[in-house]
Amino acid sequence: MNSEELKIYCVTNKKVNFISKPEYKLSWVGNHEIPKNYLKCNNGDNIYHKEKFYSELTFHYWYWKNLLKNESEENWVGFCQKRRFWIIENENKKINKDNINDYLITKPLNDWSKYNAIICKPIKVSGANKIKILKRGWKNLLKDPLILFSKKKENILLHFDMHHGYGNLEKAINELNDNDRTDFKNYVIHNDTFNPHIMFIAKPSVISKWFENLFPWLDRCEKHFKFEDLKNYDTGRLFAYLAERYLSYWFRKYTSFKEENWIQLDNF
Repeated sequence: MNSEELKIYCVTNKKVNFISKPEYKLSWVGNHEIPKNYLKCNNGDNIYHKEKFYSELTFHYWYWKNLLKNESEENWVGFCQKRRFWIIENENKKINKDNINDYLITKPLNDWSKYNAIICKPIKVSGANKIKILKRGWKNLLKDPLILFSKKKENILLHFDMHHGYGNLEKAINELNDNDRTDFKNYVIHNDTFNPHIMFIAKPSVISKWFENLFPWLDRCEKHFKFEDLKNYDTGRLFAYLAERYLSYWFRKYTSFKEENWIQLDNF
């Protein structure tokens, strides 16, 4: 594989019948029967038993342990999800499952030679209405009532506390190594945007360093979050939510990155 080639692993627990590009490798997670010709991650060195809580990270772990070692540093390798895909910049906002193959990124873009990693363009978490903050962020308000009057205080940490369990992100941050603990905490306090969905495209050496940092951290976090206590939207996929915020910080600190276009398809 030369430097002009790219492959993307599309991780899904639902059949994706509309992707026809060979660069996209359909990769299965979940409890249903694995469709024919989908990559599976329940063999070799795997954490398939954690899929309910780790979500697409189940496949990422399997790729790290079983496939990454075979990659050449000339490769670009990436990940996307069943509803979220990398797309080229375009004026047409009416992308759907019928025409998405016309917009998928299938090869490195012209300026990628300047970088070693690609991450999603960011999303913003500030701007929640005050009723929602009162309802879901009341513990934060007890500590700092000024949250209601200052958008600067509507940061990544507040958003995580409101939606994925008060104090959970800080517990996880405390399990980071010395190099990252302070920096990551400052990042989630001083920012109201992050690069979402645990999606990235990178050179194999970057991928290796990312996974070598990510998975031991998540393993240490497990002592704080018992699987039987993780339920529903808020905490059911807690380890994926933690990885999502951490990815945004880690790639910004440790890589030469570019933010690239992506799209979410809600109806298929």
